[in-house]
Amino acid sequence: MASKGSARKRYEDLRSARWYGAEDLRAFGHRSRTLQMGYAREDWKGKPVIGIINTWSDINPCHTHFKQRAEEVKRGIWQAGGFPVEMPAISLSEPFQKPTTMLYRNLLAMECEELLRSYPCDGAVLMGGCDKTTPALLMGAASMNIPAIFVPAGPMLRGNWHGKTLGSGSDTWKYWAELKVGNITQKDWEEIEDGIARAPGTCMTMGTAATMMSAVEALGMSLPASSAIPAVDANHSRMASGCGRRIVEMVWEDQKPSDVMTEKAFENAITVVMAMGGSTNAAVHLVAMAGRLGVPIDLDRFDAISRRTPWLADIRPSGRWLMEDFYYAGGMPALLSELRDNLHLDAVTVSGKTLGEDIEGADIWNEEVIRRKSAPLSEEGGLAVLRGNLCPDGAIIKQSACDPKLLKHKGPAIVFKDYNDMAARIDDPDLDVTADSVIVLQHAGPQGGPGMPEWGMLPIPKKILETGVRDMVRISDARMSGTSYGTCVLHVAPESWVGGPLAQVRDGDMIELDVPGRRLHLDVSEKELAARFAAWVPPARKFERGFGAIYANHITQADKGCDFDVLMGMAATPEPEIH
Repeated sequence: MASKGSARKRYEDLRSARWYGAEDLRAFGHRSRTLQMGYAREDWKGKPVIGIINTWSDINPCHTHFKQRAEEVKRGIWQAGGFPVEMPAISLSEPFQKPTTMLYRNLLAMECEELLRSYPCDGAVLMGGCDKTTPALLMGAASMNIPAIFVPAGPMLRGNWHGKTLGSGSDTWKYWAELKVGNITQKDWEEIEDGIARAPGTCMTMGTAATMMSAVEALGMSLPASSAIPAVDANHSRMASGCGRRIVEMVWEDQKPSDVMTEKAFENAITVVMAMGGSTNAAVHLVAMAGRLGVPIDLDRFDAISRRTPWLADIRPSGRWLMEDFYYAGGMPALLSELRDNLHLDAVTVSGKTLGEDIEGADIWNEEVIRRKSAPLSEEGGLAVLRGNLCPDGAIIKQSACDPKLLKHKGPAIVFKDYNDMAARIDDPDLDVTADSVIVLQHAGPQGGPGMPEWGMLPIPKKILETGVRDMVRISDARMSGTSYGTCVLHVAPESWVGGPLAQVRDGDMIELDVPGRRLHLDVSEKELAARFAAWVPPARKFERGFGAIYANHITQADKGCDFDVLMGMAATPEPEIH
């Protein structure tokens, strides 16, 4: 942000002036081709060019409304004296893209960065929300480091079935288990299917989409009160236009992502994730985002912040309410105001003000949905970081979504070598499993999945469901949907595919989980473990060509954010020459 009294940028200082402002043959081509598209000279002359990175597609239900929102962003840009240029980018549709959108998060990050670098963009409006689009766009914009603002897609409306409120994802898993054991009918299941997702927008539970949109508002990269607006609310349209107006001012002020996404800002974002009982995926994404700017955020920082942050937002799957209720209860400004003693209020935001100024006067309107600090759901945040001989580089658990009885547990392992092995055997009536067993899934990490799919909410065997049990300890190097719940240890690092200790677990090995003590231990002697490591044979590569091969050659482990090693940090990338 331009400091008080400092000069605003002049037109000659803009990147786009190199394309449009010169008196040479190449600039003639740029101007004539812009005229070819029907624009008048008055549309761009002397104005900043704003790139609108739109992740809309026909196969992304979370972003159905983005065609219209892009037009509303353009309206704001025109109003503020800018020249809008919409540039579509890969959509990363969470429900449809296989094996997982996480395989392609870094591809979108690269596309965002290179679109902004290779075209005459002075600023960027980033349109995302579906789980991986938010971190990907912020990663790309951070690496490019021109003024940028984020437009969150917003949550869908509440689901409904027989007068019951449905939450996307969370109630899918819940009622699927009930269908398996005969507690609901096939007709019930189809009616739930009809009623669980009935409007544009992201999951309205505290899934990864809502978590990351909330974190980005706390980070300061979206407008105040923007992250929880339901996608179909008229306020969402007005917010989109407001982002268009604000980005033009940010260009003249030269307020860049590196000015906003500071260490203090990342601590604010992590604090919000903990207070909301947010998705475990936030750990991977925020570490990756910070890594693009060289900000030193690691898993230990997450755990330290969790220990001092109360869990206040009573949102499913950990709680009772949905994001629509959170918005009506005061939204992110209300939560931030209640957390003010835990936050860096002097952190600047894309509003041009500090976080403290942004939340001035905000209050909670429903204390059941957003608790006061004097009456928290828990004294600690939703996530915990585990260490031990089974996860020397760390693992994550969503303690707010666990059965409290399982937070300290010891039991024998039931090991599945990969997802297909698990799918084939998990409901076998002869499976040697009890409610005390610890289900272990191998080869589901960044390399092994591939792409670290959301397989971490491992299914409970049917024979155990039939006894009335609805939670067990489950461990994997996979991720878990933010809409999921249960005592699931995730992101075990290093992963089994590269020879991490998880690869050495055998059926019957005793595993000890101690969440309060932050410990995950494989009760096998060092001598026996050494023998198993010595006998381990690395699996064959999954990719020999294309993006998959690039991914396999450059992906880092979960504790490092699963970014590509060649994209981390702030090494200079030259601006394109205009020839």
